[in-house]
Amino acid sequence: MGLLHTSPPPSRATEVRRWALSTGAELRGLRASLHEAFTGHALVEKEELDGIPERVVLVATELATNALLHGLPPTTVRLLRDEDVFILDVTDHDLTTVPELADTCPLGAGGRGLQLARAFSLEVGWYATEDTKHIWASFPRGEAQDDGR
Repeated sequence: MGLLHTSPPPSRATEVRRWALSTGAELRGLRASLHEAFTGHALVEKEELDGIPERVVLVATELATNALLHGLPPTTVRLLRDEDVFILDVTDHDLTTVPELADTCPLGAGGRGLQLARAFSLEVGWYATEDTKHIWASFPRGEAQDDGR
């Protein structure tokens, strides 16, 4: 139960937006940009998201933080769109580790972001290419605004 299934997201998914991150300070910009992707307007101070956009922003922040702290740079976050789902895909270049849920990791070793991703998304998986490790999560499109970008 502690391991995630290994498979890429649907190959027919198209990229909506992409962010390259190298520091934790860039997470605020990621959250604001994701907010804009879902609502069509810039994030207003103290504005809160509801439903799917809030879940995507939370999971993106957690997975990107994990990649920045435990992976090898650069970290890339992509928002993909398929017929009925949004897919969040986070990559780093550490091919020596396998993503594990916190229930199999020692206390304090991390992995809580993956638990949140599993709790708030439809599906979570991971796969590796020749030079990157991808962790992805899918979310239903029905509750989120689709601005066509």
